[in-house]
Amino acid sequence: MTPARTRLAPSPTGFIHIGTLRTALFDYFLAKQTGGQFVLRIEDTDQSRLVEGSLENLLETFKSVGIEPDEGPVLQDDGSTIEKGEYGPYVQSKRLDIYKPYVEKLIEQGDAYQCFCTKERLDEMREKQRATKQTPKYDRKCCALTAEEVKAKIDAGESYVVRMKVPEGETIFEDIVRNSVKFQNLDVDDQVILKSDGFPTYHLAVVVDDALMKISHIVRGEEWLSSTPKHIMLYKMLGFEMPTFAHVPLLLNPDKTKLSKRQGDVAVEDYLKKGYLVEALLNFIGTLGFNPTGDREIYSFDELVEMFDLSKVKKSGAVMNIEKLDWMNNQYLKKMEAKDLIEVAKPFVSIDLENETVGRALIIERDRINRLDELQEKLEPYVAEFAYDSELLIWKKADAADAKAQLEGVKKFVETLEDAAFVNVEALEREVRAYIESNDLQNGNVLWPLRVALSGAAKSASPFELLWVFGKEKGIEKIDKAIGLLA
Repeated sequence: MTPARTRLAPSPTGFIHIGTLRTALFDYFLAKQTGGQFVLRIEDTDQSRLVEGSLENLLETFKSVGIEPDEGPVLQDDGSTIEKGEYGPYVQSKRLDIYKPYVEKLIEQGDAYQCFCTKERLDEMREKQRATKQTPKYDRKCCALTAEEVKAKIDAGESYVVRMKVPEGETIFEDIVRNSVKFQNLDVDDQVILKSDGFPTYHLAVVVDDALMKISHIVRGEEWLSSTPKHIMLYKMLGFEMPTFAHVPLLLNPDKTKLSKRQGDVAVEDYLKKGYLVEALLNFIGTLGFNPTGDREIYSFDELVEMFDLSKVKKSGAVMNIEKLDWMNNQYLKKMEAKDLIEVAKPFVSIDLENETVGRALIIERDRINRLDELQEKLEPYVAEFAYDSELLIWKKADAADAKAQLEGVKKFVETLEDAAFVNVEALEREVRAYIESNDLQNGNVLWPLRVALSGAAKSASPFELLWVFGKEKGIEKIDKAIGLLA
């Protein structure tokens, strides 16, 4: 298998969209699967959209999810950035001199031309086209200028942009996800490739950069599909080797509209701050629109790398099913080693997780949460002093006398238990149920007051889980307190 060189080329305009992470994963999977390289390039030619600190935030986010580029900007421990790789610089605004010769070549070949039209003229032109039901596109007025006229305008200091000259015919290309794709060149506008401020537009810069950096596979969202014929034309005009294209489907809201913040979180950081584990988030995002086997949902990161297949990515949009993400995160939480769970939980709770009781409560409650930000509320009852109505201790049609008798009986029983009975919840449950059966008691009459005595709440973990969490001494203390309420 030929090593693939893939790239992600985001703009530093704010947060990392969850869709950008999905594209990054697909790029990363393909590169690593083939023994190739994953390149990160920053596309900042549109200076008006830049947000201060976005580059550092972008790099920090990728670092936090464990996706480090083989080439491109890298965040250092002191917060500064460096670039690694032989094809840099990897930030477009540092590469401006690289693009100019290619613009000049296109003009010399007759594949591009200077356009001096003002914004007012372009607006008026487009308005007339809309009025006559035409697709707005440049009318090529400046394409007819002679070399002398162009020179005169430039010498006079007139502002201009450079446009590519779209050839006649059609553009056909093979897309790994969408198979054969065809565009009529007549429908493609003479795209601006160099702005009046000397910055290249995305369309020129992305082609030149991908070619010079020897990118073999362009994996990107389907919103860029309509731009692809322009890029293919530029590849041919400039004599560059053509890469392989793959346009992956959009991520969708549950109502099948394009994923937007109006209906939920769209930033990777938002999901991490809510307590989704990195492993679960990568598993979920990495299988949106692509499932390696179709018969299971949980895959390790290495499995996703090994099994990834661009040709099996679905053409239709992938729905961001948060219920599924919640379930998946819960599966990962359940399987974590206790010490690892404590470490990932620490940023989300103000309770001492090193405390033995809290540590045990964490093991119990992790089965009942989907995100780590739910833990604080779940753990607080285990460390808080609680007061409750003695009526809560009484099981259905029983009375206070029965509740008291049951608690007194179970207290004496717990006092006789050996330490081995507290080794795990299952051992305790066997012991308590054996006690109930051997004394011909009813489960509800014993277990309800026992659970309320230990939790102080109508709804809580099971009495076996609570007894294991609090241990013998503290468990007896709580039972004794409840008996006092029924005196």
